[in-house]
Amino acid sequence: MHRLAWPFRLVGIIAAGALLITGVTLGVAPRLWRIANAHEETAIELPEFQPLSQRTVVYDVKNNVIGVFERENSQPVKLEQVPEMVVKALLAVEDNEFFLHHGVNLRGFARALLSNFASEGPTQGASTITQQVVKNEFLAGLPRDGRYKALQAHYATMLEKKKTKQEILERYLNTVFFGNNAYGLAAAAEVYFGKKVEQLTMVEGAFLAGLVRSPSGYDPIRNPEPSRRRFKQVTERLAKVGLVNQEQADYLAANWKIPDRVRTIATFSTEPTYFTKSLRDYLLTKSNILGATEQERANLLYRGGLQIHTTLDPLMQTQAERARNILPDTSVGFDAAVVSLDTESGAIRAMVGGRGIRKNVPGGEVNMALVPRQTGSSIKAFILAAAYEAGAEPRDMINGPGPCTVPDFVDGVEQTKTVDAKSGELGPLNGPNTWLSSDCGFVRLSYAVGLHRVVDSVYRMAHSPYFFQGQSTTDREPFQPLPLTATGNNVMAPIDMAAGMQTILNKGLHHDPYYVQWIDRADGTRFFSHVDQGVQVLDEGPALNTVATLKGVIRAGTGARNLRNFPRPAAGKTGTQFENTNAWFVGGTPQLTTAVWVGDPNGYTPMNGIPEFRKEMGRNGKVQGADYPARIWGGFMEAALAPMPEVDWPAPPKASRVPARIFVPGEECPAKLVSGTLPPMYSTSSTSSTSTTSTLPTSSSTPTESSGPTTTGPAAVVAPITGYTTVPPDVLDPRAPMPSVDLRTYVYLCETPPTNVVVQKKGT
Repeated sequence: MHRLAWPFRLVGIIAAGALLITGVTLGVAPRLWRIANAHEETAIELPEFQPLSQRTVVYDVKNNVIGVFERENSQPVKLEQVPEMVVKALLAVEDNEFFLHHGVNLRGFARALLSNFASEGPTQGASTITQQVVKNEFLAGLPRDGRYKALQAHYATMLEKKKTKQEILERYLNTVFFGNNAYGLAAAAEVYFGKKVEQLTMVEGAFLAGLVRSPSGYDPIRNPEPSRRRFKQVTERLAKVGLVNQEQADYLAANWKIPDRVRTIATFSTEPTYFTKSLRDYLLTKSNILGATEQERANLLYRGGLQIHTTLDPLMQTQAERARNILPDTSVGFDAAVVSLDTESGAIRAMVGGRGIRKNVPGGEVNMALVPRQTGSSIKAFILAAAYEAGAEPRDMINGPGPCTVPDFVDGVEQTKTVDAKSGELGPLNGPNTWLSSDCGFVRLSYAVGLHRVVDSVYRMAHSPYFFQGQSTTDREPFQPLPLTATGNNVMAPIDMAAGMQTILNKGLHHDPYYVQWIDRADGTRFFSHVDQGVQVLDEGPALNTVATLKGVIRAGTGARNLRNFPRPAAGKTGTQFENTNAWFVGGTPQLTTAVWVGDPNGYTPMNGIPEFRKEMGRNGKVQGADYPARIWGGFMEAALAPMPEVDWPAPPKASRVPARIFVPGEECPAKLVSGTLPPMYSTSSTSSTSTTSTLPTSSSTPTESSGPTTTGPAAVVAPITGYTTVPPDVLDPRAPMPSVDLRTYVYLCETPPTNVVVQKKGT
């Protein structure tokens, strides 16, 4: 049968030749004439080669490789880096007469045509290496019609007048596609053999050359049998050109092990981390460092060969991951996130978004360090700072006891909510109200500062690429001027909380959290350097007053349970949301600021009575900010700060005036004594029969004078002092004063004055 087939093949060859002659005569002859005489023509203006696609490499502060960004695996090399025998093998398979032709090998074209007619399978291609370079560089996207090959050939001859053979060959070796996302010989050496290109053998180079004709069809990993058959053709070619003898060729074809998996070079064997994934998203969507458009940024990130030097400290990152593991695993899946910033600069030193990236697990790649959650009482640190900025002094008094009833909003409908605070007294800002996190005290302080001004202050202190005023509601739920902000009803991410605390601990000088120290181009020149002088969003005096007050949280307040013995000066704030659904500790030192969150990444699940937590804590399994968040924070901070000297903040400024009484107009009414003896303010003793529960205003209002209840005993008569209102919503000046009176001024609950006090009506 095989012999009978030859006459038919001969007829086919003759017919093909006739068709070829006809085609040349009728349509292609003029272009082929130009090709044949191209050496006498003036070179056309071909565009210059575009810069080669190169992988971007990411480094930490110790110059360790922590990430690689590449769209296609492309690693440019110089021709002299490629072993000579590898080059010979590649040329033998792809274009054995490369150094003899002028871009087009007409003899090779004809030979390939005849060979492909006479063979059971294709063994030779018709395109020279120069033609392949032209196809990839200049003809991508053009229709493969009758003009394509002639245009390709013409451009090839022109390219050879413009570039040397060595330049063309080097370009080919750096751009040809080998499959499995490997563009260029260096990438293919890594993907298939786990080697640098300098380490390739002649046989390995020949194998790679065999993939070029059909990278997917001859893919050794997915299509091993076709790949093996193709390699046999390659070995026969090596024998034909004399690179091996026939015996060697037969042995290689039968025994040489083709690659069976994708490999990497150890130097660049990196797994995605919370930090590198966040860095990528930051560079693509949150910053214009790499270009004005996302397309520009993506092209440079994935193909630009950048060297990105980040802020990540590998030792701190390791310590943060270890500290996160203080939280035991639970059946519910509770997790912890840690973000640590350099206090003086805002540089992100460590980022842990959970127990580790878990591919193919729902939510397994979510970085909880960037996910907004209700803040609990940790937000009170910012309210306190806003109060000091508005002129409050540490010895100023605020009413702390609860319960207090405040406006609330559920699905946009105004309701009321009673905050049943168990702590609080009429006391100074730098005192138990703050240290023990009195909810009603801070609700009143928020009203006194002004709810809209609180929001503005939080945005200024915690500004970051993720948290800023005016951003799209699809990106982030806006921070609202709610009365219950003081109890944590608004949402912020750990990185936001760290950014805000960094402002306070850095004496009011804010720096946005940042990932990148500098970026170099592929040629080593500097592309970008981080420069940020910072913004003084909080005066130094108020910031130092806030720090001094928050030191008390660790020393004698809610954080003392696990942090009382922290070995160096530190300030911070616990936070626990209603029903213990989110727990926080946010704080730091002059050198390092860290936010820790603990909760259920998949929802607001109460952390009450959890068996694993009960076993660990030896109590009721109820998690608050003073528990695991404080322990994780303390464990990380102590280890991270160990190499650093102990540093404290400057002493806060001395008081510029006598202490004042901060109050909420509309809820609390100041008055002067007309006659009699005043009882204690907000007395809870048997001398007062009225409840101390207060109802806070829903809007700015002026207190209304009223007469007190009838009394049977001696009564004090007071005259209300009018003219005080809550801070209007449009007053955002952070230094505009809050409502306050001299400490000697009597203040009573407007709706329920004590039974033995008579409030004088107007005109009496």
